[in-house]
Amino acid sequence: MNRTRALIVAAAIAAATAGGAAFAQSSAPSARPSTAASSAKEVETWTTEQWNAAKAKWAENSVKWTECQKQSSTRKLEGRASWSFLYSCMTS
Repeated sequence: MNRTRALIVAAAIAAATAGGAAFAQSSAPSARPSTAASSAKEVETWTTEQWNAAKAKWAENSVKWTECQKQSSTRKLEGRASWSFLYSCMTS
């Protein structure tokens, strides 16, 4: 039983790691506004891991990231509702 549980845990970790790596490679901002608009809605369905990877990348541009966060707070957006706004703000 312990061996089966260890294999399941290892498989789950491998899947989570592979999913994060795939996201990191495909998270380049889109230059096309129409794609960004549709993607902004899709952001609400991202996993927390995907969202954290995007935040880490966007935080490299601290001035824009801070401004976008302020705008989100001003609009009183919270949780996943703020994700699409922040995505739009950072990719525009």
